[in-house]
Amino acid sequence: MGMKALRSNAVSAFFMIDNIEDEFLTTLTLDKNHIDAHWALVVYYTELPGILGGSIKKALKYSEELKTISLVDYYLSKGYVYEYDNEFELAEENYLKAVEVGGSLTCFQKLSDLYETEGSHQKAINTIEEANEKLQRNPLNYQLGKVSAAYNLELEKGENCLKKYIENYTPEDGIPLEWAYYRLAQIFRHKNDQQTALSWINKSLSFQPDFEPAQKEKKLILKM
Repeated sequence: MGMKALRSNAVSAFFMIDNIEDEFLTTLTLDKNHIDAHWALVVYYTELPGILGGSIKKALKYSEELKTISLVDYYLSKGYVYEYDNEFELAEENYLKAVEVGGSLTCFQKLSDLYETEGSHQKAINTIEEANEKLQRNPLNYQLGKVSAAYNLELEKGENCLKKYIENYTPEDGIPLEWAYYRLAQIFRHKNDQQTALSWINKSLSFQPDFEPAQKEKKLILKM
């Protein structure tokens, strides 16, 4: 609830800051190995403005304590702090170690998201592809297709992954089908294939007529 207050209502959070911090710290006195409480303090000190008690140094202190509790959380939390602090190389270093130690979907996702945020789009695609080879998770097909479509990269690979996502789709995959159709439309627009792009974007809008990104994409396709 403390983290929710910090992120959604700055005025309420201002009056709750001391209580929020105390509750997180009390959790650790009750259970010094509580992973989520360590994470909460890492996020708390990272995101809180310095004038209100935020501190990258304190955030890294609680991240460091995770080293003997959960090595993968240690690397992920350090990567998170450095990413927030715009220390790209240090964030990348720690996310790479998290991938090496944990190798989970979360680890790969954090690394690929970092690359995408920093504009290293080809690295993002390579990371997602590596994750998909190891984990065989359908949402990764969408993620690769998304990066491909958004940044006009590896279009054949992106097209194949999106079609595979659609073919194997279940609601548990998390990303609605209209998004996959929308990304395919983007790919075919990049290929200068207006007819096929229009077919995919119409399919996306048939699922959700008020889908704003698809509406904007259709306008771009019709201008080709």
